Amino acid sequence: MIAYLDAKLAYKDHAQAILDVNGVGYEVRISLATYSKLPAEGERAKLYTYHHVKEDGQTLYGFLDPNEKALFMHLISVSGIGPGTGIVIVSSMSVGEIRQAIIQEDVRSIQAIKGVGPKTAQRIVLDLRDRLRKDELLAKAGVEVVPLAKQHNTNRSEALAALVTLGFARAAAEKTLDQIQHRHGQELSVEELIKFALKSN
Repeated sequence: MIAYLDAKLAYKDHAQAILDVNGVGYEVRISLATYSKLPAEGERAKLYTYHHVKEDGQTLYGFLDPNEKALFMHLISVSGIGPGTGIVIVSSMSVGEIRQAIIQEDVRSIQAIKGVGPKTAQRIVLDLRDRLRKDELLAKAGVEVVPLAKQHNTNRSEALAALVTLGFARAAAEKTLDQIQHRHGQELSVEELIKFALKSN
């Protein structure tokens, strides 16, 4: 998986950036927050990336702030939220505003975002409030939470991408991984998630 790209910014607009890595242009979907902080075209930029693989294509999503990527990874771990919706959510509010809305169970603010209905907003709050509260407590105690959040969610995302590549339907793979994590816990490695998934079929 591609963890980040650190290269010359060849092009940018409100929805995407192209980074020139030794003559190869990587097209990366970005949030409005990342767009607003990007340097001028021709200058160097570092984007923390998430590589999304599905049946009909692959997409890179990129973030200047690792905290924004960590929140994005939290969001797409919620059943029914794909990267497209995730990027809309982090484009609609700041990282701090989204985290506070989830922690304070402010469903109304979340469902006001385009493409997020009442049920999805409630699912986001139910799935993420305890995790984000724990992150906040750890942060206040001086414990770095971004790498932990990133690792936990990246494991599931990498396993999902691998299963889709192996021929699983995305929806079926997501359901299988949800069941595995519910049964065996959230701390499984990518390899363990894939092995359990393969055994379940």
